[in-house]
Amino acid sequence: MSTATITVTVKLFAAYQEACGVSEMQLEVEQGVAVMVVRDRLIAQYPQLAQWRDLTRFGVNLQFVEPDTLMNDGDEVVLIPPVSGGGVEG
Repeated sequence: MSTATITVTVKLFAAYQEACGVSEMQLEVEQGVAVMVVRDRLIAQYPQLAQWRDLTRFGVNLQFVEPDTLMNDGDEVVLIPPVSGGGVEG
């Protein structure tokens, strides 16, 4: 028996975008999994992202959500690592 899957659009910012080399991607995940699975899959592919594991915030369909929020087919998922301001040295 196969597990049903869903497709989500993942928007990447800052460190995630830099590591993955794209600003957006489509991912297929098992139905009924939490948004943190997207983060964990990217960290498995790009280990340099591990430093952001506990600092990443999540958004689904333009709303901030908790890491254990379940995703639905067609959701837009956003991973937001901490960003620092553009201070100017001088």
